[in-house]
Amino acid sequence: MKKPSPYLTFAGTIPFSVCAIFITLGIDTIPVLGKTTDILSIYGLVIASFMAGAHWGNHLSLADDNRWAIKLPIFSNIIALALWLGFLTLSSAGFIWLLVAAFISMLMIDYGLHQAHIINNEYFRVRKYVTIIVVVALIIAGVQL
Repeated sequence: MKKPSPYLTFAGTIPFSVCAIFITLGIDTIPVLGKTTDILSIYGLVIASFMAGAHWGNHLSLADDNRWAIKLPIFSNIIALALWLGFLTLSSAGFIWLLVAAFISMLMIDYGLHQAHIINNEYFRVRKYVTIIVVVALIIAGVQL
């Protein structure tokens, strides 16, 4: 049986896409869940923090002399803390644009990891397509706010 991670990764884009569509349609609140921009912001914060945590996890298996063994924990902490502080201090629109920057930054990190043969082709391909979907959804939402 094939690993479910690529399917789950693509499924993770659904809330981004749905929220972007709802914001475009002027649906400000989703019953039971709350304000659409809050849902998008909180979901984005969770997913981006999860991705930063994946980078942290990648560094644990690297040799001490690997340049990524030093970079990954630093980058992952900077991204996670910047997102947390941004969530607490920025407007909804400002935070959406911070998420765009964070997801693009993490894809650039993944590109470096792919070039260094730390992550494989299949994982990087999925990350690339999923990041494109997420960033487009966030940009669509961001220009509406």
